[in-house]
Amino acid sequence: MKIFTTKQEISAYFTYKSGKTIGFVPTMGALHNGHISLIKQAQQNSTEVVCSIFVNPTQFNDPKDLEKYPRPIAADIAMLEQAGCDVLFNPQVNEMYVDNEKWHLDIGDMEHLLEGKFRPGHYQGVMQVVNKLFNIVKPDVAFFGQKDYQQFLVISKMVELLKMPVKMVMCPIQRESDGLAMSSRNVHLTADDRLHALILSKALNWVKDNFNTENIASLKLQAEQMVSSEPGIELEYFEIVDGNTLYPATASTKNIVALVAARAGKTRLIDNVLIN
Repeated sequence: MKIFTTKQEISAYFTYKSGKTIGFVPTMGALHNGHISLIKQAQQNSTEVVCSIFVNPTQFNDPKDLEKYPRPIAADIAMLEQAGCDVLFNPQVNEMYVDNEKWHLDIGDMEHLLEGKFRPGHYQGVMQVVNKLFNIVKPDVAFFGQKDYQQFLVISKMVELLKMPVKMVMCPIQRESDGLAMSSRNVHLTADDRLHALILSKALNWVKDNFNTENIASLKLQAEQMVSSEPGIELEYFEIVDGNTLYPATASTKNIVALVAARAGKTRLIDNVLIN
């Protein structure tokens, strides 16, 4: 696996390797099997697979969250090599940003709903860094996990507005054997937190199994109660929405997604399930 830390190096490499179909998996590191499933998907759909590892400061609202974000780079490199990834781009902050850099792209209400409501400014930071990465790596196809469902919609909207020649692919959530969605933040869960956190996937699956368009409000209410009544869990939201707009789903909505965010102890977790 080739490892590059500067824009100049990776740009020179791809000039030399022109003619390849580039599949790109942008990450913040602390890799797990969910990330590796994206690498595998990229391998099936492209001739050269690039992974980036960059903990992006502009998408963190809380400096403490940025500070404690896990950065096990040696283990990450070993996982990528074992998975057969072709290229790793692992830049430092000063390689990606200049001082007092400004960015804003209006994507409408999507930025301010759900995650955007609880993490104001987060998606501007996400778009800012993904725009940079797309311009550096110049991928043909980019692979993102379904767990960050709203992020996928936000980046897809940016790609559309900026007319970027990138095909976006959303890959299914990877789960532990007990149903917990794989996440880099899971390392912060205590044994008790982890046990209680299973209520997130249980509530989502219960909504999917009992779904009836006539009773969306009732399902939402019952799911909220399920999560809220679990010890050690602090619910932020449980929403059943239109999967294209993130507005509340109605009886006529064709593409429906249920999404949840909650704190298990001190760790914030998100999860979702596609209903139809």
